[in-house]
Amino acid sequence: MIGNKSKIGFVVAGLLLGILMASMDNTIVVTAMGTIVGDLGGLESFVWVVSAYMVAEMAGMPIFGKLSDMFGRKRFFMMGLILFMIGSILCATAGNITQLSIYRAIQGIGGGALVPIAFTIVFDIFPPENRGKMGGLFGAVFGLSSIFGPLIGAYITDYISWHWVFLINLPLGILALVFVTLFYHESKQHVKQKIDWWGAITLVGAVVCLMFALELGGKKYDWDSTTIISLFAGFVILSFIFILIEKRVSEPIISFPMFKQRLFAGSTLVALFYGAAFMTATLFIPMFVQGVYGGSATNSGLILLPMMLGSVVTAQLGGFLTTKLSYRNIMFISGVITIVGLFLLTTITPETKRFMLTIYMIITGLGVGFSFSVLQMAAIHNFGMEQRGSATSTSNFIRSLGMTIGITIFGMIQKNIFANKMDGAFLEMGPMPKGTAIDPNALLNEQARAHIPTEILGKITTALSSSIVHTFMWGLVPAGLAFLLIFLMSKEKMVFSKAK
Repeated sequence: MIGNKSKIGFVVAGLLLGILMASMDNTIVVTAMGTIVGDLGGLESFVWVVSAYMVAEMAGMPIFGKLSDMFGRKRFFMMGLILFMIGSILCATAGNITQLSIYRAIQGIGGGALVPIAFTIVFDIFPPENRGKMGGLFGAVFGLSSIFGPLIGAYITDYISWHWVFLINLPLGILALVFVTLFYHESKQHVKQKIDWWGAITLVGAVVCLMFALELGGKKYDWDSTTIISLFAGFVILSFIFILIEKRVSEPIISFPMFKQRLFAGSTLVALFYGAAFMTATLFIPMFVQGVYGGSATNSGLILLPMMLGSVVTAQLGGFLTTKLSYRNIMFISGVITIVGLFLLTTITPETKRFMLTIYMIITGLGVGFSFSVLQMAAIHNFGMEQRGSATSTSNFIRSLGMTIGITIFGMIQKNIFANKMDGAFLEMGPMPKGTAIDPNALLNEQARAHIPTEILGKITTALSSSIVHTFMWGLVPAGLAFLLIFLMSKEKMVFSKAK
């Protein structure tokens, strides 16, 4: 552990900056995608810009986590920072959408090291009595990033240049690199071990197949197309091979015996479904605000601030409560509040006052916020330094997987319901006047929205509102499954008597 308090402060600042960059990056870029595609072209390929980052980040998480257990945290955290900054510089100089996608993959590799290793370092350098507070702080930063990312992205794109969406990472990354390089000194001697290369290759391959199947299915290719079926088949086959390899090698990338620990297994599965449930609110509340109420992208981001504030409060509260209550009891409280919040979101209509929507968002944020800190701490609780990196990275990997699957499934549900509602709505109106175009996407653009005839606008907003509400109803499914899985967690809580 680091003895000097000022040094600890600098280390924590460096770790927080690293987490902020990695977790906020995708949300910033998504906000700027319209402008980027307009500048670089390649509308048909823009999905790769987001996918490349997510694939690289997810595939890198368990690999970097294991390597940090074997060879030390510092070198891989620094490597992640450097790769992330190099990728950011390259992204800002991209001349076409293909280059940008490749450079985003470099960023993603770096991002895969930052979040899990940063959280692991906190457990390494802080005694048990301080871990709850620090876990809450780190969880709060994770929650903040998911809301402030779109706001920052919208502002930079509108008032500066999309290039600075990437370049803004440089001052943050340099500060983080300086702080961690100068002030973090590992005390543990790490013994070199054999790297599980085949496990790493099959894991990366499986993740690539799954992510591209989810990203391209229903968009560029039909779900029953040869391409998508082949990608899913590749995921299944490579996952099966990966499991076989991991059971035989001496130092696996993901140690399946870790799942014999009830607290780890339970908290990781809860994180999977929490990730999926959380995405419904994050994705579709802004769509509701823009499409139903009418507002700019920046305004839709601002209206998410209440949810962010709620999640920040309980992320910190959750960390504090880990010394008072068991992880399971805290997550029980979290599960109840989350389900109540999502249920309230299923009651919204175009007539719902914004004040009431704000209340519903605060409740949802309060529920989800606990998970940002508590599930991470629970996953790592029963492991020593030699396994903490793997435990944290595996938990993050599973949660990211849940979020990705949630985006795809709920996006597909909302799209299909919306299409059906639109068909029904305009069927009642009879033949549309010649030359009248119905573009539902125009709802999300203030200028285009102003040119939609009132009668047609009402039909579209009603259909959109109904599709989003039905999607929130489906969002209760993973929230309910997460609640049931909370009972799988054992009853440990943070203790002061011994350092883990």
